[in-house]
Amino acid sequence: MSRSTRRQAASHVLASRLVDLLSIAGAAFALDAASKWLILNVVMQPPRAIPLLPVLDLTLGFNTGVSFGLFRDTLDDWASAFSAFKLLVAASLIAWALRTPQPLERAGLALIAGGAIGNAVDRWRDGMVTDFIDLHWAGHHFPTFNLADVAITLGVGCVLLGASARPPSRDHAPI
Repeated sequence: MSRSTRRQAASHVLASRLVDLLSIAGAAFALDAASKWLILNVVMQPPRAIPLLPVLDLTLGFNTGVSFGLFRDTLDDWASAFSAFKLLVAASLIAWALRTPQPLERAGLALIAGGAIGNAVDRWRDGMVTDFIDLHWAGHHFPTFNLADVAITLGVGCVLLGASARPPSRDHAPI
């Protein structure tokens, strides 16, 4: 195979991977955005707790901090900058995923990117992230979250599973 043919084949693989990655990230973002719109404009009119299962409610909440509301006071003045940073991280995750040979790892990175974009758009537009999934057990509540957070969590799981399924490189093989 000539060098030109190999280069064309590699370009085709990268282009195909990019389409796949953007599709996964776009789907995660779209599901998150649609669910937030539905919660804000239909389901939570008026806002209230809606029991779904003994351990699951829909409860409207707004997070001005990062994960679990951390740094809430610090980020109030920096919502746009933090959103821009999250978009840069999402783009970096897609770039990383393009180079990753493991398909599950690539999908996980795309899910993380899509979730990060969903929360970044929320924070940029509203100065806070809309949350509505409330898991609880015996009176203890996990911090309320949204589908972007679900995508990020599933993505991390996929990255970990994909990385553990990868055979060790020759650089790190036992002696």
